[in-house]
Amino acid sequence: MIRLLDFSLSLFGLIVTFPILVAITIIGYFDTGSPIFIQTRVGMNKKPFKLIKFRTMSLGTKSVASHMADSTSITKLGSFLRKTKIDELPQLINVLLGQMSLVGPRPNLFNQEELISERESLNVYDVRPGITGLSQVNTIDMSTPKLLAETDRKMIDTLTIVSYFKYIIMTVTGSGSGDRVKK
Repeated sequence: MIRLLDFSLSLFGLIVTFPILVAITIIGYFDTGSPIFIQTRVGMNKKPFKLIKFRTMSLGTKSVASHMADSTSITKLGSFLRKTKIDELPQLINVLLGQMSLVGPRPNLFNQEELISERESLNVYDVRPGITGLSQVNTIDMSTPKLLAETDRKMIDTLTIVSYFKYIIMTVTGSGSGDRVKK
């Protein structure tokens, strides 16, 4: 049921936001010269996949979790994209391809060993990673690996159709602040 919802809603979302995707891509060329950011992340069953986002940081920024990145690397357009969460829209392609869900644990990098260990111990990798979820709407990010893994597990154990839509609506209406970047 969730996969059918993911597919339908991501296809609908890509169609509806297509003009925004095109506009941000064009504006992004003027901002960084490379508007699309693709990064290998940990997927379901710890299989790697290529996460697609709009670029929010300068080219050449070190590939680390957002909370470890320096805020000076965020571009002006990137700041706007992060505040509005528009930088996440291209991930609808990942959802459409079945690599992600709309709701699930945020996919981490392979170099986040502490988080991987915490998530493995709680079997968080048994599900598809998501664009949003309980942790995101409660502003719990990857800077607190144990709390994040525990919250992810709680979400997995209690996820219903109602909470699925609740997390999506809360994200769209601005709950949570996304991944923090160090000042």
